[in-house]
Amino acid sequence: MKELTSSQIRQMYLDFFKSKGHTIEPSASLVPKDDPSLLWINSGVATMKKYFSGQVVPENPRLTSSQKSIRTNDIENVGKTARHHTLFEMLGNFSVGDYFKKEAITWAWELLTSPDWFGWDPEKLYMTVYPKDTDAKADWEAAGVAPDHIIPVEDNFWDIGEGPSGPDSEIFYDRGETFNNLADDDPENYPGGENERYLEVWNIVFSQFNHEPDGSYKPLPRKNIDTGMGLERVVSIFQNARTNFETDLFMPIIEKTAELSDGKTYGANKEDDVSFKVIADHARAITFAIGDSALPSNEGRGYVIRRLIRRAIVNGQKLGIKGAFLDQLVPVVGQIMQSYYPDVLKQADYIAKVVRSEEDRFGETLDGGLTLLNSLIADLKKQGGTQIDGADAFKLYDTYGFPVELTEEYADDEGITVDVDGFKAEMQKQKDRARNARGKQTAMGLQHDLLINVKTPSQYVGYTQLTTTSKLTELVVDDQLADEATTGTVEAMFDTTPFYAEMGGQVADKGDVLDADGHVVAHVADVQHAPNGQNLHTLTVVAPLKKGATYQLKVDTVFHSKVEKNHTATHLLDKALREVFGEHTQQAGSLVEGDYLRFDFTHFGQVDPADLAKAEAIVNEKIFAELPVTTVETDIESAKKMGAIALFSEKYGKLVRVVSAGDFVTEFCGGNHVKNTNEIGLFKITSESGVGAGVRRIEAVTSGAAYRYLHDHDDILHAVAADLKVTQVSEVASKVSALQAQVKSLEQKQAALEGKLASQEASAVFDKVTEAGNYKLINGTVQVSKMDQLRALADTWREQALSDVLVLGAEVNGKANLIVAVSADKQKQVKAGDLIKAISPKINGGGGGRPNLAQAGGKNPAGLPDAMTAAVDWLKAQD
Repeated sequence: MKELTSSQIRQMYLDFFKSKGHTIEPSASLVPKDDPSLLWINSGVATMKKYFSGQVVPENPRLTSSQKSIRTNDIENVGKTARHHTLFEMLGNFSVGDYFKKEAITWAWELLTSPDWFGWDPEKLYMTVYPKDTDAKADWEAAGVAPDHIIPVEDNFWDIGEGPSGPDSEIFYDRGETFNNLADDDPENYPGGENERYLEVWNIVFSQFNHEPDGSYKPLPRKNIDTGMGLERVVSIFQNARTNFETDLFMPIIEKTAELSDGKTYGANKEDDVSFKVIADHARAITFAIGDSALPSNEGRGYVIRRLIRRAIVNGQKLGIKGAFLDQLVPVVGQIMQSYYPDVLKQADYIAKVVRSEEDRFGETLDGGLTLLNSLIADLKKQGGTQIDGADAFKLYDTYGFPVELTEEYADDEGITVDVDGFKAEMQKQKDRARNARGKQTAMGLQHDLLINVKTPSQYVGYTQLTTTSKLTELVVDDQLADEATTGTVEAMFDTTPFYAEMGGQVADKGDVLDADGHVVAHVADVQHAPNGQNLHTLTVVAPLKKGATYQLKVDTVFHSKVEKNHTATHLLDKALREVFGEHTQQAGSLVEGDYLRFDFTHFGQVDPADLAKAEAIVNEKIFAELPVTTVETDIESAKKMGAIALFSEKYGKLVRVVSAGDFVTEFCGGNHVKNTNEIGLFKITSESGVGAGVRRIEAVTSGAAYRYLHDHDDILHAVAADLKVTQVSEVASKVSALQAQVKSLEQKQAALEGKLASQEASAVFDKVTEAGNYKLINGTVQVSKMDQLRALADTWREQALSDVLVLGAEVNGKANLIVAVSADKQKQVKAGDLIKAISPKINGGGGGRPNLAQAGGKNPAGLPDAMTAAVDWLKAQD
């Protein structure tokens, strides 16, 4: 066996398929773009969906990649098995309507067995095939595989619902008898069975059917190849590792974790090894996820990151690690992956900062979880119970990050069990909610071929011309190619067009199609790219259109000019934000309309208004500096040498357009721009908000829209000045401050008077101590203006030690309020929270609190007297 590093293995795979005419696709962001069916990119083919569905025709139908991926459906098994991971790399080669079974099988065998490549022993390799797929079996034999190493398996049919599907062939490596964990006669002891000896390393899917909505299978117009080889598994073979974790992809992380632990070493203890593996796996996943602009939160991708961080922390504690430590593993991950993912190490400081913040936050949460768990155990013991409810165990997991195993450990120390089945039921409900929240989008769309083979050229000339005389080359009516259209909405291609097709955040141009006499025959409502890249116009037909006829295409120049101004301003804003917040800030999406622009960017934490003002000032400075805006077309490498920055993982061809505003900003961009920043006129941010975990959104206006925005606000300011009776607008702020101080003073005086009145009224209530069973009770309704005054009365009651229990009610702003307080010496017998829950239904409300103080609100003030009576009855029942 060759001695290769993980980096060498990855590169060897890619180089092999490059030698077979494949284009190497870079690993895409883990955060899916324009794909709501996925929470994460979870395979290599996930990034190829647009090609397989026919939405886009790739420049080269042969593609290969090493794609970072995340899957969390089996997170509980990570660390307990040899192969489960949350983050992994999927090596793959893909054919989009080009080569098929024979080539895919022949090349797979060559890569695996040729001394020039992997050089594996052919006797160690086994292939499974779909029983009905006789072609695959014959192709494997022709490639050189012994017939007794080809095994028919009924499950070898890849199908995930509507879309491409077909038989597949899995490749297994025989790791030898030392890995055999089953008896010789065990039905699972074969390549393809559930065992440790035969390791699946590659799956080749032969997509040859469309799974139709009606459940039928129809031959695909274009047959495809989709393969997946797990890098971690292949590395374990080359490096003769018992599991994936004993490879150079994980061991440096494990060794660093051991340094941070309380004298623990990997391999000494099975339980400790599980924790080492969990930490190593999760450290990789959170590092890459945060590096791709996902941040911890309570939902979606952010929730996954938070969950992984918390699982790693809990396992760190099992290893005796005190305090935060995951942030120290981030640069280790970056160093391991530097050869193929250099950006991880470049962002290591930022990623570590995010991780450390989340670790510190969880330290506080963990304490809260332990408090809840101890409380649950204490209550169970008091009631004679022996099992923690599944819903409570899930709350500990969901809210505090406690793995159910940890809850079981703590409970076991106290002689208590956990309802694990109930926990799993709650877990399944959560998964169902998450799945439903993402909708019912299919993972792979149906393959559509209407425009796949339409390769009629269509040249975009809108960079220099906004009016052209063009020939109508293709017409689509009711999803069919047609020669004529007389009414309705249709799609059309022209040999040349000045209309920009929506891309990169910039909306499509609008305008008209005119005949030779200058009469409007259609309105251009939208423009998108066809599968082969042509500009596909959506037209509203008002007069007959004919394929082959010549028309005048005329862009709405007013709308186009507004879009240009907003687009250039977007680039200025992107650069300004990076200057203010740091280079880790990245574009997370944009929309360039005629009326406004929207810019989403990654940022950890809230945005300080002062920083936002700085960014706005920078943009306006560059506008007023009258910077020339230039564009050049060049190859990608030359563009990068110019310092050009790619925005939001856009897909770029061999030649790219680069836009520069002076020497301030240089970025890849295929959109339309002004010739000089002075054309933008003015830039004004109108709003800033959070739109997701770690993603902020700015909306802004330029030029005339910015003037109108400022003019409208100036009118408002003058109206306020008039109401305040100040002569100068500049005096408004000081006048408002003076009025606020006056209002605050009056409120304080009012509160003091109300407090005195409440105390006077309460004195009468405090004088009436009644017996409620074994307890002395003060209860009654009082007149107060806010809940704070009820709490103040409870404080007075406690200071004077007037009774065992206090129950007060009040009507505030048409709603009922209750407060319950219990003296320190009675809290073991009576808890304020229990009493408030018993009486709050009388006011159609609910509440809770601590053993010594609880409060409730409700919609039925008329029920307050009944609540007072219920309090007496409840206390009597406690005897």
